Amino acid sequence: MTPAPVESFADFLDSPPGRYVLDWEQRVLDEMVADIFGFYALQLGTPSLAGLRENRMPFRCAVVESAEWPAGCSGVPGGLRTVVSRFDELPFASQSVDLVVLPHVLEFAEEPHRVLREVDRVLLPEGQVVLTGFNPASLWGLHHAMRRVGVCPFLPPGGQLISLLRIKDWLKLLSFEVQRGRFGCYLPWARTERWIGRWAFLEKAGDRWWPVLGSVYALAAVKRVHGMRLVGLVRKRREELDLSPVLAPVAQRSPAGIPVATRFHGPEATDETRAAANG
Repeated sequence: MTPAPVESFADFLDSPPGRYVLDWEQRVLDEMVADIFGFYALQLGTPSLAGLRENRMPFRCAVVESAEWPAGCSGVPGGLRTVVSRFDELPFASQSVDLVVLPHVLEFAEEPHRVLREVDRVLLPEGQVVLTGFNPASLWGLHHAMRRVGVCPFLPPGGQLISLLRIKDWLKLLSFEVQRGRFGCYLPWARTERWIGRWAFLEKAGDRWWPVLGSVYALAAVKRVHGMRLVGLVRKRREELDLSPVLAPVAQRSPAGIPVATRFHGPEATDETRAAANG
């Protein structure tokens, strides 16, 4: 029986090809974030992926939008502190975070460049951003483009695939320097576990012979601030780098009881609202 077409990114991740993508991205993100050091790290979106699992920063937080947090959801992988917030209005102070992980956030954002600017705002100088996305210059990308002529969608129909060159241009405009990248998932648009297993040999072949045609990419970049040189470990007071979002005095909560955060910093923040943010 032919699987039904996916209707959302969550549906895709729950399908055989989606789990195949998650497995690849989990391995790659584990490698990329393991040697990134600092104090404060964020993962935006895709709560089914433990993007900070191998990172050793003492304060790590998962930020999800309300649509990604259905009623009854108990938490994200790794047991991270969780905040419900818009990705283009993060409830964190400027230059307060060392690492931000963006798994497939930009291609499903209404204004992806605005999300990147917000990430740039919260990152410290020399902070890093790690992101993943679907490659339009791949077999999956070609199939996704053919949906306009009646082909059954394979990837989530709401996503706007963004080329790696465009991502690099956006990062360059924000003074980010790309450090490393990876391509993966070279299989054709197989919808079942059986066919994914049959095409598994293409992974090694793709890495060797046509690496830029992988259906998924991962990229890591560093925020550079011209004219600034950091010497040694820059320490700030705990209050200045408090990763807990400071909630407004009248804060709503998601159906799961997770704080719904708004950007609210300053002397108006009370001990009560800080306690609410800390859970």
